[in-house]
Amino acid sequence: MSRLPDLEALAVFAKVAEAQSFSGAAEALGLSKATASKAVTRLEQQLKTTLLHRTSRRFALTDAGRTLAARAAHMLAEAEGAVSEALDMSVTPRGLVRLAAPMSFGMGYVAPALPDFLARHPDVSVDLHLSDEVIDLVGGGFDCALRIAALADSSLTARRLRPVERFLVASPDYLAQRGRPTRPDDLSRHACLGYAYMPTPDVWRFVNDDGEEAAVRPAGPLRANNSDALIASLCAGLGLTPLPDFICWSHVAEGRLEPVMTDWRLPPIALHLVAPSSGPRPARVTALMDFLARRFSGPLWPGDTVGR
Repeated sequence: MSRLPDLEALAVFAKVAEAQSFSGAAEALGLSKATASKAVTRLEQQLKTTLLHRTSRRFALTDAGRTLAARAAHMLAEAEGAVSEALDMSVTPRGLVRLAAPMSFGMGYVAPALPDFLARHPDVSVDLHLSDEVIDLVGGGFDCALRIAALADSSLTARRLRPVERFLVASPDYLAQRGRPTRPDDLSRHACLGYAYMPTPDVWRFVNDDGEEAAVRPAGPLRANNSDALIASLCAGLGLTPLPDFICWSHVAEGRLEPVMTDWRLPPIALHLVAPSSGPRPARVTALMDFLARRFSGPLWPGDTVGR
């Protein structure tokens, strides 16, 4: 049979067989008696067989009708169960949520926050994917993602949670040996450690409070696809690099690194919560997204005032 089964007509027939009348089935389904009768007639025409004998006083299933009624009743029960389960999941957080996040932020902040979320929602599980690459949410089957960037227009829905400041940092030993840069042009005489997933990794762009812009081409002994991988080389005095505040704050607070060239800033970026925009979200996804929005819109470390 090349065409799809008439599932609506099968469901109506199952109810007609159960109620032993068109009027009873129509009332149970919220249909008119004529609509129920037409559905059964349509099914008989598709199957090219008579499913029931009906007169003004008598209603009886044929042999084919009895066989089909049992299968149709089972099909209807399965469908009603599936719909009930889906409706329950749409209002009660339950099931798997696939979440993507940047590596360093995910390890430092998302993973430590998840035990609190999972304790609040014991029927929800989370599949956490950590990568600094931009993940295709739809193609990868992800429900939502945290992204740190200046977001381009896209088909995704995005909620901005907090700005992310980036500081050009180096160790005190490096600065004592190589000097302290004060403007972007000075960086041509410095060892610049690179982060592969900057929007333009081969060009660092800066702007100062007067609106003056500058671009430099960094050169140095190391580039990595994760900013945390640069920390050891920074602290060893091998160079300088821009780091986001959520990575460098503790190293700065404890004196291992120092911000330099503070009158110049890199282009602004922010932490966003993004999700596919099509259709209503299951309760489990909404619950996780609301939790992440609350957790990461406020201060994240001692002395953090950005999220206030």
